[in-house]
Amino acid sequence: MIELIQFPWSPFCIVQRRILEFSRAPFKIINIPSTDRTLVWKLTKQRYYGVPIIKDGRQVIFEVSEESQVVAKYLNERFSLGLFPQELRGVQSILWGYIENEIEGPCFKLNDIHWQKLVPKREQLAFLRHKERKFGRGCIDQWREQQDALIAELSRKLVPFEQMLVTRTYLLDMRPRFIDFNLFGMLSNLLYTGHYKIPEAHTGIEQWYERMSKIKLSNTREKLRS
Repeated sequence: MIELIQFPWSPFCIVQRRILEFSRAPFKIINIPSTDRTLVWKLTKQRYYGVPIIKDGRQVIFEVSEESQVVAKYLNERFSLGLFPQELRGVQSILWGYIENEIEGPCFKLNDIHWQKLVPKREQLAFLRHKERKFGRGCIDQWREQQDALIAELSRKLVPFEQMLVTRTYLLDMRPRFIDFNLFGMLSNLLYTGHYKIPEAHTGIEQWYERMSKIKLSNTREKLRS
């Protein structure tokens, strides 16, 4: 059985978790503290400390760069999911770069404002220290003060995706591809604490998000045959 090593609110972990749910394959979730990557370091033989990683029997799958999609491509091949069709290779690579920078940025900042509800007390010092070393002292307080501006920024950056959904069920065609799961993960991170909603202007994205929350592989194949 495949094992997904993660922490639950990570947008990148949500992407892979939703792909696994979509595949209908049985899998096991192993949650680790966001501040302790010892298990990841051990399983990857000291080659990687990020999340998520996948353990499939003796194989351990992890990313090789910030631009790679090794884990998703492995699951795609393993379960024949059709997430990376040849004809969409270029456009998907451009779009996931945009999603993982321009969309993930405001989403994770808005989510992190509520970090004390996410992170167990025993891990909070290490979590805060990590954030402030990476983004500067007082970064979370700054994001809290910028909350309205961050929401407005996110809404602006979602406009192209809203436009894509005017004539399509999913972002690129009539079935979900990798970037659908990618965007779903970033927005799920935003929504994780229950403090936010998808910006009101984006009704198409809201309906798409609901579809993405439920769709499974057999549903997709049935629609393609009909």
